[in-house]
Amino acid sequence: MTGKIVIDTERCKGCGLCVVVCPKKSIVISEESNQSGYFPARKTDGDCTGCAQCAIICPEGIIEVSREQMERIRIVAAPGKPGTPRLIEEKR
Repeated sequence: MTGKIVIDTERCKGCGLCVVVCPKKSIVISEESNQSGYFPARKTDGDCTGCAQCAIICPEGIIEVSREQMERIRIVAAPGKPGTPRLIEEKR
């Protein structure tokens, strides 16, 4: 599964709890402040798994996490034509 993180950076106070609990280090503290003067959390290009630990621990409740199941595709060579792949199974 892959996850998608949405952080309301204008309401974030930059406490950093989400950064600490993220097992994939998909969240960091921004180097730019928000309109309130806080340095909010922001998502990175890390491999979010959608565990939602960040959303659970956030005292402001401003993090949303959604999960998306990755497609698994199995490809094998076609009989009689070595090296020619064909799709035999696709799961969502």
